[in-house]
Amino acid sequence: MPVRAEHDRTVLAALLGRDPVLHAYQLGDLDDFFWPYTSWFRRDEEVALLYHGADPPTLLAFAAPPRVDRLATLLRQLAPVLPARLWAHLSPGLEPALAGVFRMDAAGPHHRMALTDAARLDTVTPAGSVLGADDLPGLRRLYEVAYPGNWFDPRMLDTGQYVGVRDGGELVAVAGVHVFSPAYGVAALGNVTTHPRLRGRGLAGAVVAALCRRLREHVTHVTLNVKADNTAALRLYGRLGFTRVADYGEYALRAHDG
Repeated sequence: MPVRAEHDRTVLAALLGRDPVLHAYQLGDLDDFFWPYTSWFRRDEEVALLYHGADPPTLLAFAAPPRVDRLATLLRQLAPVLPARLWAHLSPGLEPALAGVFRMDAAGPHHRMALTDAARLDTVTPAGSVLGADDLPGLRRLYEVAYPGNWFDPRMLDTGQYVGVRDGGELVAVAGVHVFSPAYGVAALGNVTTHPRLRGRGLAGAVVAALCRRLREHVTHVTLNVKADNTAALRLYGRLGFTRVADYGEYALRAHDG
């Protein structure tokens, strides 16, 4: 079966829903909130997503180890029609499927984590208030000093799933989401940071705990991505009940003839 575009969300949800933690970001992108920014490709039961809501676009292609070869076949067929410049999140073993068409600059290994022991959230005192559109200027100021270069979609504030702590009226710690989909039962934490002058005081754990409690009222699976060498974040999330469930790599891709 050749690769083809897939436009049926019911079909995609069924395929991705076989492993909702591995595919949490893709399931969230089936929501109306993100759907207009997506292109989906399918070969048999394997699926890849090209997300156009970022510059450059981002390719998401994940598979459990027994299915990597089949997903690699999809990517080899898809590679010639992808944009000349893009970002990619790939399960280990998929890189050779794109290397013939693209130069691939690795941004390092990452872990997918999932909240598997929610009881640990009770060991941390939650803190923070829900942020909204009016908090956008203060949030941008915090990211400028605490998390420069992060990917942040201001529309996500409309989900009501950003929690922040203030000091002297200014935001100094925040936890938010990259994905929030009650319809598909998934959420992905993102844009978590603390002002440099207040790090080490437990604020990150407090806002993440507060946010996770909110998320669990709406979704079944709470996930996140973290760089494999970010030991402080791994320690924090482990203390809050997250475990490593999958690995993947991030890559900047540029076509060889581009």
